[in-house]
Amino acid sequence: MGNNTSSESSSIPLKSNINLEDNKATVLFKQETACNSKQVTYRIPALIYISKDQTFLAFAEKRKTADDADAEVLVMRRGSWKDGKNEVEWDSGHQVLTACLPNHRSMNPCPVYESDSKTLFLFFICIPKGVSEKDQKKQKKNQARLCYITSKDTGKTWNDITDLKDVISEKEKNWATFAVGPGHGVQIKSRLIIPAYAYCTSCCCSPCCCLSCCCFTPYALAFYSDDKGSTWKAGKQMAVESCECQMAEIIDDKGKNTLYCNARTRLGYRTEALSYNSGEGFDKVLPPKKLIDTGEGCQGSVLSFVGQSSPPKTWLLYSHPSDPKNRVNLGLYLNKSPWDSSGWPEEPLLILHRGPSAYSDLVEYEPGHFACLFECGKEHEKEEIAFRLFKLP
Repeated sequence: MGNNTSSESSSIPLKSNINLEDNKATVLFKQETACNSKQVTYRIPALIYISKDQTFLAFAEKRKTADDADAEVLVMRRGSWKDGKNEVEWDSGHQVLTACLPNHRSMNPCPVYESDSKTLFLFFICIPKGVSEKDQKKQKKNQARLCYITSKDTGKTWNDITDLKDVISEKEKNWATFAVGPGHGVQIKSRLIIPAYAYCTSCCCSPCCCLSCCCFTPYALAFYSDDKGSTWKAGKQMAVESCECQMAEIIDDKGKNTLYCNARTRLGYRTEALSYNSGEGFDKVLPPKKLIDTGEGCQGSVLSFVGQSSPPKTWLLYSHPSDPKNRVNLGLYLNKSPWDSSGWPEEPLLILHRGPSAYSDLVEYEPGHFACLFECGKEHEKEEIAFRLFKLP
């Protein structure tokens, strides 16, 4: 598949009617040693498919080390879907994007495509170099900036960075720090949605509570635009713990649409919630403890698509490490009734990667045909970011 170095897959379908398009995964970003003998690591995958150009865009963070505080810039690779060959041909090398502010590091790529204006938005956050998440929590002061760049030619060229400091100016008074995604955003009817989360200060003020470990809880929210991305607003934060998240529009058999959110927690299970006002708030939290969250939590991807039902309605796909304790065995889960968390199976339909694996991002590129960009490796999950195709019957 493609013209890239491929790694042998040990993925094993758990059900024979789930089909991998190829028996190999294509490695797009790989941990390497730079010319100065220092290690370079790539983390935090984000994936989008632009159907009009049959183009995949794969994004990641380039870091000095695997540590969050050592993130530097965002990078991208372009892949062309070759229908007749049933493969993706990737450009050689990666493009370093101008998605940055002076003396800041760029993190959490989150792309979304506005189909009417044919504009690709790449959202991300910028944080001052040398300032960690722990530093912001200790100071109880957000220093992350909400930014985006846009492209009209499927990522070949990009416009200058836009800093949306006014959008978060009121919200951030109660935030220790925040981030978007990571992973893709969504367009629902005339609204663009960027998933996000923010840590809010909630100190217990007990004598044993030191400043550096003050109580902070993440709560998910959506940034949204109703004018094709010209202006943006921040929605209301969820009422329960909900960290890194992705969102999807689900439509029932009567045509009613709802915005679904699937978020990471430290509680051993995922938070799932529904918004009936397209992201302005998430008032219905689904019963918890159905979907596991690995260890102290791990990002996962969620994607809605039109299922094989009559009348047609949307189903949900979800990718996440399937082990409850360790980041291993990236699983794919299917829910045919996403308004009800009980619709998720106990076991994954497919193991996309057997072994160390972590963050991922899903897209549908043709009806019933999907792609996943994911962190994986043989010894640990931060060795490489790979891409693979699969389909459902």
